Amino acid sequence: MDVHGLRCLVTGTASGIGEAVARDLLERGAQVVSLDRDTPRLDVTQHVGVDLAVPQSIDAALARVEGGVDALINVAGIPGTAPGEMVFQVDFLGLRHLTEAVVDRLNRGGSITNVSSTAGFGWPARLEQITALLATDSFAEGLKWFRAHTPEGNAYNFAKEAVTVYTMSLGASLHRRGLRANAVLPGPVETPILADFEKSMGKENLDGVKAFLGRHGTPQDIAPTVVFLAGRDARWVNGATLVADGGITGAVLAGLVPAPEI
Repeated sequence: MDVHGLRCLVTGTASGIGEAVARDLLERGAQVVSLDRDTPRLDVTQHVGVDLAVPQSIDAALARVEGGVDALINVAGIPGTAPGEMVFQVDFLGLRHLTEAVVDRLNRGGSITNVSSTAGFGWPARLEQITALLATDSFAEGLKWFRAHTPEGNAYNFAKEAVTVYTMSLGASLHRRGLRANAVLPGPVETPILADFEKSMGKENLDGVKAFLGRHGTPQDIAPTVVFLAGRDARWVNGATLVADGGITGAVLAGLVPAPEI
């Protein structure tokens, strides 16, 4: 995977998948500018603290990042055990605000890679609703829309549905500028917030996935897929949603196992 010399802006580097992505990038010779609420344990090129639930914090953080960017990698997120509005702010609105603030700083040939989730598998049934959300122009308008149209079910699932559709639409809109946008959709992953997902999605659901596959994924299972999409070798991959879940989605789509009720 060719990422040597690329300047990568990565969120969520202090733990989990984000930390594994940052480590992989550094080992392959990329520069990593870290955006996270917490300080990463890795020796990154630059770290800037940020609260993705607050657009002013995002803007202030980006003001401290100088120069162009080759790859924006949005990994940071919070689970569905947090208040629904906060989940939506961090997992979708903050991601979108950061992305649209960075787009004009992306060098030609640059990429955006968003970590979504297989928990957002229900997006086709809510496409009309998500399209209306994506028509909002700002963080504040998006939050106002959410408050007026709070979706049924887990806010985390809806936020990830929105991230998936947003990424596909970005791929279509950015290609003329020589930019790409793709998403990675992990299944359950052994991270510090896995217990939160067991609470919000049902431990029996996650245990069922684990029993089918033999184990949950690890951050190290997911990171190479993210790094590939961010790098030069994926130059013709655009608007794609790449599932990295050990095969459970394929089994569901093939009718071998029922879709989880999350």
